[in-house]
Amino acid sequence: SNPFLQHIFIMPRRVAKTSKKSSKIQGDPLRPSAPRSSRIGGNVQPQRDLSKFLKWPRYVKLQRQRKVLYQRLKVPPAINQFSKTLAKDQRSEVFRLLNKYQPRTKAERAAARLAKAKAIAEKQEVPASKKEQIVQFGLNHVTYLVEEKLAQFVVIAHDVDPIELVVWLPALCRKMNVPYCIVKGKASLGQVVHQKTATCLAITGVRPEDEKSLTRVKELCTSLYNDNLAGINKWGGGQMGLKTKRKIEAREKIAEEEARKKAALY
Repeated sequence: SNPFLQHIFIMPRRVAKTSKKSSKIQGDPLRPSAPRSSRIGGNVQPQRDLSKFLKWPRYVKLQRQRKVLYQRLKVPPAINQFSKTLAKDQRSEVFRLLNKYQPRTKAERAAARLAKAKAIAEKQEVPASKKEQIVQFGLNHVTYLVEEKLAQFVVIAHDVDPIELVVWLPALCRKMNVPYCIVKGKASLGQVVHQKTATCLAITGVRPEDEKSLTRVKELCTSLYNDNLAGINKWGGGQMGLKTKRKIEAREKIAEEEARKKAALY
C-alpha cells in the first residue's frame, strides 16, 4: 500500500466535544415538573368569559335591544319622563310609607273569614267591619281613584311593558292635581301588594301618626313631577354608539387637516 494514498483517504479522528455544565437550576427529581398542555386531550382549559357566545332568552334580548333603541332614537317627552325616577333615599322614604299600609295576604283574609264564621256559628257578637286604610292597586281602580280625586298620591313603575298602559297616567294626575312619582321596578311595587308585579299604587288615606310623612312625600312628588314641566317636556335619546362616535371624530380630524392645508396654500 502506498503511504501517500493512505495519507489522503484516512479520515481524521473525531474529537469529542467537551460539554459545558449548564448553570440551569435543576428541579426536585422526586417531583418532576409537568408543563401544561392546552391541546386537545391535554389539561383542562382555563375559565373564560363566554357570555358573548351564550344564546340568551328572548325576553333578555328584547329588553337589551329596547334599552339601546331608547338611547339611539329620539324619544318623545311622554315616554322619556319614565326615565326620570326617584333617587335611592327618596324612593326608600316612599316605600317606608307604603309598607305600613300593605293589604292582607290571601291566607290572612281566609283566616279572618273563618274566625268570623266561627263566631257567627257560636252566636257570638261579631264587630262591624271597618274600611281598611291600605294601599290600592290595579290600573283601572287607581284611574278611578285619581278621576274622583280620592287618591292622596300615586306611585307609577318605570318599566311597564307595553309603556302605553301607563303613558297617559302622569298627565291625568297633573290634570286632577294628584301628586305622583315614578319609581324603578314594577316588581318592587308588586311586593308591596303581594303580587308578582304592579303597574301603579295609590294611597287614599293614612293614620294620624303618618300624616307628616304623607305630607312630606306629597311635597316631594309635587316639586319633582307635578310642577316640574321643564324636566318633563324634555326629549330623550339621540346618543350615538362608541363606534359611530369614533368615526365622526375621525371625519372631523380629516376635515380639519384639509382646511389647514387649504389655509396654508392661500
